[in-house]
Amino acid sequence: MKKITLLLALLWPALLFGQSKKGGKTLDRLEKLKAEAAAAVDARKDQAQQINDMLFSFSELGFQEEETFNYLTKLLEKEGFTIQKGISGMPTAWIATWGSGKPVIAIGSDVDCIPKASQKPGVAYKDPIVEGAPGHGEGHNSGQALNIVAALSVKQLMEREKIPGTLMLWPGVAEELVGAKAFYIRDGYFKDVDACIFTHVGHNLVTSYGDAGNNGLVSVKFNFEGSAAHAAGAPWRGKSALDAVELMNIGWNFRREHLELTQRSHYVISDGGDQPNVVPSKASVWYYFRERSYPKIRKLFETGIKIAEGAALMTDTKFTYEILGSAWPGHFNKPIAEAMYQNIKKVGLPTWSPEDQMLAKATQKELEARKIEGLAMKLDSLGLPASTAPTVMMGGQTLVPLTGGSDDIADISWSLPTIVLRYPSNIPDLPGHHWSNAISMATPIAHKGVVAGAKAEAMTLLDMLLKPEIIKEAWAYYNNEQTKEQKYTPLISPKEFPAIYLNQKIMADFKPKLEKFYYDPSKYKTYLEQLGIKYPTLRDDQRAELEKAKDVRGK
Repeated sequence: MKKITLLLALLWPALLFGQSKKGGKTLDRLEKLKAEAAAAVDARKDQAQQINDMLFSFSELGFQEEETFNYLTKLLEKEGFTIQKGISGMPTAWIATWGSGKPVIAIGSDVDCIPKASQKPGVAYKDPIVEGAPGHGEGHNSGQALNIVAALSVKQLMEREKIPGTLMLWPGVAEELVGAKAFYIRDGYFKDVDACIFTHVGHNLVTSYGDAGNNGLVSVKFNFEGSAAHAAGAPWRGKSALDAVELMNIGWNFRREHLELTQRSHYVISDGGDQPNVVPSKASVWYYFRERSYPKIRKLFETGIKIAEGAALMTDTKFTYEILGSAWPGHFNKPIAEAMYQNIKKVGLPTWSPEDQMLAKATQKELEARKIEGLAMKLDSLGLPASTAPTVMMGGQTLVPLTGGSDDIADISWSLPTIVLRYPSNIPDLPGHHWSNAISMATPIAHKGVVAGAKAEAMTLLDMLLKPEIIKEAWAYYNNEQTKEQKYTPLISPKEFPAIYLNQKIMADFKPKLEKFYYDPSKYKTYLEQLGIKYPTLRDDQRAELEKAKDVRGK
């Protein structure tokens, strides 16, 4: 026994040296592969631009992303991916997989656009492609371009190096309606996935971990039913569903004063009747109830149901409700985010041209942004968890810091280790969900941001494929920190179905007009070229203001 111990003592330094040497070789190999992946992304930059511009030209609203579906699935089939179409009962939803074995890494991004946000790219003032039509006023046309180019660049290395693993590409259908991802989770499409990288347009290259500081929500439509009657000849025989809708809204607006300050709630009347001389027998109102935690979202929703009951009682009508979508508040994975951020630092921000900055500053001036600073010149730091420490308010209420938007990627983040990579394809400090946010989205700004993001993503995919400890640590964080006390409870039930009828009429009206402007990469290098847009296009007064500001600063 003593001889064995002595032998191990003598051999230990050599064993350590051998492990260190082996680890060093592994790291050297990984860094070389990362450099190759970045070069491969650069080689595919024209492909990234084409995908980005093509999806921009389709301008399809949630659940109606038909052209986007056909284009992307055909592209990925040609690249050797296996496509599963129509998942969760959504005709425009799909999953594309390539490879075999573990790890299984999901790579997703949204694809839908914004109502009434049609806008010519590269033009620093309102100038719609089709007046009143939908447009990419958030930038969801860009994320799939990033993911596909990153995945194809890694795929070619996996084939050559015989690296095991499965890449799973998928779209966020109807994200603006938070209408799909909770159904993906409910129906088991992410059951065997080891990790997820999600991409979303932004104005810097960054990721974050922990509580993202955003709201969750439940999207609910309340349908009232009464009785029709001649509005002048026999109004006493009618029971107005529209009156019920209006009374519900009045009740909710009075109740707002007595709701917690963290809530956000808003509505549209989606059906107000047919014509004034007929008492409306049917009417509907659509609410988003937002809050910072699952229990508070449920409480807000239950309050809404009570107010709807009161409106129905007052008008002698009946009501039902249907859940159209949902999202939890997001929580993202620390080990994967830290690995991603190391790669972000290697990639850095794109090199912006004077024309890029001119478009950005002119747009910021046009929209009266708080700062007229153009595009980001300094890389953001790794995003840390939002503060959830409550502040005690007057009367003893505890207030968690106020937040804003919601994203149903959160439902995936509560089901497996997930991060969001934001990439700099949009102009800072614009209103959001607005035509102005489409201005950069088929220009060199978007193209450069997509390529930078694709490099960071490709490098991180290689990290996860070749360093198993990242996945292991990601699940340890998920199990021991993220979900130690808070468990995911869906806001949808087994009886709910995706609201795939939404936006059908709008797209039916506008698609024939938009088709005339679909991008044709066989004839034009860029969508700007096809539209005949000089980059950037500014009014004379915008150019004069920028020149004046330049002189004042002495630059």
